[in-house]
Amino acid sequence: MTTLYTASATASGDGRNGHVRSSDGVLDFDLAVPKEMGGPGGALTNPEQLFAAGYAACFHSALKLVARNEKITLTDTAITVDVGIGPYPDGTPGFQLNATIEAELAGVDETKALALLEAAHQVCPYSNATRGNIDVKLSVA
Repeated sequence: MTTLYTASATASGDGRNGHVRSSDGVLDFDLAVPKEMGGPGGALTNPEQLFAAGYAACFHSALKLVARNEKITLTDTAITVDVGIGPYPDGTPGFQLNATIEAELAGVDETKALALLEAAHQVCPYSNATRGNIDVKLSVA
């Protein structure tokens, strides 16, 4: 692979109750474990929110690309990615992620919208990086 861009971030402090900062300083956040996981929650972000934001932006770009390749103009689109975290059902130590990707696509019938979502899922780098390791569900709003 020829690398076009490298993002770099550093986590410090107490892991999920620590701090993250990108090498360029654009991202600079304190982190907090969500209340649902026994933490303080509040106005601070967490790794799952950051992952969901990145996945949503990347998937939206992939969707626009596959639509453009099929000569379909998408307007008024939005992608929502919900990222869940929980223990492995078989008792394996650690946690796993799941994701639900929901698309709002104006002017496209549901059959075509689902086909575009599946095509985007094949080209999105986040989808490719997590394939086989994260359960992803696609839906149209």
